[in-house]
Amino acid sequence: MAETITVDYLVIGAGAMGMAFTDTLLTDTKATVAIVDRYAQPGGHWSVAYPFVRLHQPSNFYGVNSQELGENTIDQTGWNKGLFELATGDEVLAYYSKVMNRTFLPSGRVSYHPKHEYLGKGEFRSIVTNKIYRVGEKTQIVDATYMKVEVPSMRPPRYQVAEGVNLVIPNDLPKISRPYGGYTVVGAGKTGIDTCFIAAFNESVMAATSPEDLFLRLQSFQQLMRLDEQVWPTMFRCATVSMAELEQIRKITKIIRQGRVVRLTADEVTLERGTYKPVPDSLYIDCTADGLAKTDPVPVFLGNQITLQSVRQCQQVFSAAFIAHVEATYGNDEVKKNRLCRVIPHPNETMDYLIINFQTYKNGLCWNAEPQTVAWLAQSRLDWFGIFLPQAPEDPAQAAAFYQAVTAQAEGICAKLEELIGQLPEKDASRAKAQLARF
Repeated sequence: MAETITVDYLVIGAGAMGMAFTDTLLTDTKATVAIVDRYAQPGGHWSVAYPFVRLHQPSNFYGVNSQELGENTIDQTGWNKGLFELATGDEVLAYYSKVMNRTFLPSGRVSYHPKHEYLGKGEFRSIVTNKIYRVGEKTQIVDATYMKVEVPSMRPPRYQVAEGVNLVIPNDLPKISRPYGGYTVVGAGKTGIDTCFIAAFNESVMAATSPEDLFLRLQSFQQLMRLDEQVWPTMFRCATVSMAELEQIRKITKIIRQGRVVRLTADEVTLERGTYKPVPDSLYIDCTADGLAKTDPVPVFLGNQITLQSVRQCQQVFSAAFIAHVEATYGNDEVKKNRLCRVIPHPNETMDYLIINFQTYKNGLCWNAEPQTVAWLAQSRLDWFGIFLPQAPEDPAQAAAFYQAVTAQAEGICAKLEELIGQLPEKDASRAKAQLARF
């Protein structure tokens, strides 16, 4: 028989989004929370990521709002030299353990259930003892797993691998004990964020004469970069690299552009649009996990269900904290809460860059009309967007003029992006308009 626990919120997943949501709830409300997670420690996919993984964005803007991650320093060595520090996987896990054990649990308002799986309808089960727990009918269910973060260690490859093929996941690379005849990385993505200089971005958007012209302008000041100057990209996944990293990647000259891998054998690689012969004794490293899948958006707030999704482009952790702010601030007005939390699906193709920027600016315009949300954004350490904006004047009249100018600029950028989306090839433009119609 299931044991009933009484809490205000049941958060499914102790990964980055679940932790960020819970942290803001604890800060902004007096709510009680139960967190359920299948892993033995908080941190989600970081628990099973490859050992040499690092953050793909500065530590300053990752984690939870209430606690800094890292030491706010500039890296002095390595490929990130001269840039804000990027936490290692071990540092991220230690950080989340500290947040859980020194903030959440001592608050007396959070119960943590590691090694448990959610069964649906407010019930979850211990993986160790099979004991089942149930929350009350008034408990809000918060799904922090909807965006389906995935790393290679979490699933088998989605292509055929013949007997005798040397295939490993990144987690196994440090264990390699002999040289191989060749090394093949299967997949070309990297989860992260798009850091940009807002003024240069705005200028590029307003001056662009076509989508292609916009991409070239953004490339000129290194906001967007491509592996090969001779090949026009077809994918965009929010990956971020330093120039030093890009220089190293460009030293890899053999890139197979024939679609996704279908099958690996010892002497042939089959892809969607062709085959090729690998060098003998090749080692394949499976990097094809989707990272963040492009899922269909659903309402963030629906009855007693809260489904965490991105409400700013490529910023899942900030989005989770922001959704908690909206939940804590705007009461039972579900229509208003969903209007403030319009979902921005993760990008996949080049054209998605235009769409997600349009959606991000549209959401920003909506947020800036709410004084309580403007105040929350001003104090949020996860809001990297805010550091690029100048401070509003203290004089009320000057501040009003400042926000009016910012709004006018954002509206102009939205209009221009919408115009550029309309210039896409008919098939792409139709898909873009269909996505925006659901926004």
